[in-house]
Amino acid sequence: MSPSRRSLLVAGPAGLASLATGAGSSRASMQAADLALISEEANAALMRGDVATYRALVPRTPDFTLMSPFGGPPSREADITEKIWDGLSRFFRNGTLEQELIETYAGTDMIVLVTVERANVEVGGLPAQDWALRVTLVYQREGGEWRLAHRHADPLRHPITLQQSAALGRGAAS
Repeated sequence: MSPSRRSLLVAGPAGLASLATGAGSSRASMQAADLALISEEANAALMRGDVATYRALVPRTPDFTLMSPFGGPPSREADITEKIWDGLSRFFRNGTLEQELIETYAGTDMIVLVTVERANVEVGGLPAQDWALRVTLVYQREGGEWRLAHRHADPLRHPITLQQSAALGRGAAS
């Protein structure tokens, strides 16, 4: 994506029109599609260990939350220090990513993307392997700029049994 295309999206027009009108709906759909492209580009950079590009493409809200595919309590923007960003640049290596856009929901100041991210990547020192994540991204407009407010990712792209799900829910899965 060209820098001018990206800056047009991020700066955007003064605001999205109401989705009740045809023009507003079309504009919201276009902005959701543009955010999907930016998201794919940013996450592909992250899979290569290119944290700087990821951060440049995806600004976050001050109250950003992350529900990691590795489980545990949600992380918050205030918890994500420079040391953590530096560690992420080594945690993900030599990866590629393709994003399948499942659905978009677009409103005046919020866009939700439902995707499946398919990566082949070295993660945490493991050899390169395929990863498929179900991902929900919530973008919020702040001051004319789209910012990521929430990311939820889980590795449950492939079905599991009720018993496996129950064990995960109890924290008993190994």
